[in-house]
Amino acid sequence: MRRWRPSPLAHGVAGSVLAALLVLAMGLLQGETARRDQAQAQARPPAMGAESGIGQLTPHTPAGYVGSQACAACHATTLADWQGSDHAKAMAVATPQSVLGDFSDVAIAHHGETARFRREGERFLVETQGKDGKPESFAISHSFGWRPLQQYLVTFPDGRLQALPWAWDTRPQAQGGQRWFHVYGEQSFPPGDALHWTGRMQNWNFMCAECHSTAVKKGYDAASNSFRTTYSEVSIGCESCHGPAAGHLAWAAAGRTGDPVLKGFEAAAARRGAVDWTPDPATGSPAAHVARPPGDEVETCARCHQRRGTISEDWKPGRSIADTHLPALLTSGLFEADGQMIDEVFTDQTFRQSKMHAKGVICSDCHDVHSGRLKAEGPLVCSQCHDRQRFEAATHTGHQPGRGAPDCITCHMPARTYMVVDKRHDHSFRVPRPDLTVSLGVPNSCNSCHADKPAQWAAEAVVAWHGPQRKGFQDHARAFHDARRGDPAARAPLIALASNPQIPGIVRATAQSELGRLPAIATEGVIRLGLDDPDPIVRIAALRNLSPQPAEIRLRWAQERLADPVLGVRIEAAQALADISPETVSEPVRGQLTRAFAAFEAAQALNADRPEARAALALYLIRRGRPDAAEAELRAGLALDPAAVDLAVNLADLLRQRGRDPEGEAVLRQAIALAPKEPYPHHALGLALVRQRRYPEALESLALASRLGPRDAQLAYVHGVALQSLGQPEQGRQVLRSALQANPFHAALLGALLADAQARRDLAGAADLAGRLSRLRPDDAELARLAARLARP
Repeated sequence: MRRWRPSPLAHGVAGSVLAALLVLAMGLLQGETARRDQAQAQARPPAMGAESGIGQLTPHTPAGYVGSQACAACHATTLADWQGSDHAKAMAVATPQSVLGDFSDVAIAHHGETARFRREGERFLVETQGKDGKPESFAISHSFGWRPLQQYLVTFPDGRLQALPWAWDTRPQAQGGQRWFHVYGEQSFPPGDALHWTGRMQNWNFMCAECHSTAVKKGYDAASNSFRTTYSEVSIGCESCHGPAAGHLAWAAAGRTGDPVLKGFEAAAARRGAVDWTPDPATGSPAAHVARPPGDEVETCARCHQRRGTISEDWKPGRSIADTHLPALLTSGLFEADGQMIDEVFTDQTFRQSKMHAKGVICSDCHDVHSGRLKAEGPLVCSQCHDRQRFEAATHTGHQPGRGAPDCITCHMPARTYMVVDKRHDHSFRVPRPDLTVSLGVPNSCNSCHADKPAQWAAEAVVAWHGPQRKGFQDHARAFHDARRGDPAARAPLIALASNPQIPGIVRATAQSELGRLPAIATEGVIRLGLDDPDPIVRIAALRNLSPQPAEIRLRWAQERLADPVLGVRIEAAQALADISPETVSEPVRGQLTRAFAAFEAAQALNADRPEARAALALYLIRRGRPDAAEAELRAGLALDPAAVDLAVNLADLLRQRGRDPEGEAVLRQAIALAPKEPYPHHALGLALVRQRRYPEALESLALASRLGPRDAQLAYVHGVALQSLGQPEQGRQVLRSALQANPFHAALLGALLADAQARRDLAGAADLAGRLSRLRPDDAELARLAARLARP
């Protein structure tokens, strides 16, 4: 599990670099705002006490739901398949039948944490450290999952369910299983940390419930800061995928007449006509290409098999996932530049990059949707559609067939292990690319086996077998790699990716997102194209690129999206237009804008238990001209998590804007006391101290922020410019140069050093810096003239 950190802070430099440098020198240092990232939402529950008793969830049957057992009369075989599936065993009330772990008074320890597992009759108990760090006894209320590990939940009186960090390895003993282990491996997190088992990152109600139980309603009550979460079934039942089945039962009871497509359901979980996947003798692969219909099975599965954030509980099978959730894009930290998974992103985003997805393959082509098992074992599942003899031959694999030879999955579905024992396969079905390991540093499946060989060796072997042109379906790695570095060389490839309707929508959307780094004038056409893209996640990404535009342009471009059929798009349009009053526009746009604003606010209210939702609502309210309400939201978010440094920084900046800097300083110092190793409160405090002309203290805070956040060049930029502005030009220059060496395409660093070189009459250095900066900002005519003038002999 990756160490939690707050969302990166957005930093802006208004106007030219020289103007920004002047602003900094005058001490009017700009505050920061937290960048939205609902697809990676992270939060912490407030204080709660350990209890020895078991709190109870209340099963609740929503209208139209009948329960999985009602399906048995007509679908007995299917129900039996489901009963042995991961879905059916996703969660259960703790009983001797559901609990697989050893509770025979077993004690274990992990980095100073201890736990003892025991039973009292039918009750399962664990003695471990609670929120205050003191050992207490907790009753297990539910088992959670069953293979390859089973976790356990503790229910608290305020309705919170928390996942213990100790899990039972359910694999056979011969495979290393039948033991207790800590899900964080070699890491450990103390009480008060978001990743401690009593912390927000282990809260079932938000983090887990929707995808482990059926028809979940989170039921958070902000007034009492408690949950009344309900579900129709404790595990993933039939209606989790098919939707409420009362209408289907009525259809069956009426003789199964009429409604041949939906058969009484509200919507179809999957809808695809007959398709022939017979391999083409010329290629060994099927030639079929099936247009994916609106009621796509993949969208149904994506609800729980992708990294995303929830914006609505009004889910219906087959609808676009973006109608209820905001999917994560192929961004740094979650995915490699070539799209391989890094963090715990599940499978959907990798599958959407694949040639199979593009050709119409759906989940049930390989997986039995009821048992969850593959339709055939090992390479046999692939040979349903691909000529096994052709693709197992040495001419394809480069290895002699037989024992020890790699199979399809080894090469085309490399795996990562999460939670110590949970091995998950990448579903992008990519061609192995050791050449990208050489050039970009991304992993490849060849060297996962041949770890003793360099990637160059593997790359040369692949070329020897298949020639230099065999690159595969995915071709975005270099563009995304360069974009993440801020390299202007990414500009043209990103525009080409974002404009190409033949490549996967998630790649187009990510290209749109990366284009947000570029000047708006250079990307206007492709943003407009993205706003009309058939894939809603592309439309969402394009809307996020509108923020630099003037209000009238944003309104003109985004107003059609206010009536978009997909909720996620309408919500993003609302954020893009948050500073526009409905009273200033005419109908029908006025009504559409009002409804979009209400939808955005409802999505944040749904997640009011999460500090990041409070922050998103606060930033929106500031743009809506409601600073009192914004301040209240930020304070409410900090009440949920006093160590949420991004909220503290935003609150301090809002207080600065409202002429209450001393209050902001107090907020920042409290955040620093709770999270002393987070760089951004130190940085914001340094800015506050500069505004108060407490320069020695300011430099100390800015220097500390830069040391704590070495990957954020903006921190070094502000520190370096502050040093130069406060009479330490050589020290500031060293800080700026060191940061530029690690971040060669950082415009603010280039601008600061350009101004410094001009002031010192270093014309050669200034010419080099101006040229580099001009390549980053090709639309800046004044900068181009300066670069040309300095380049003259």
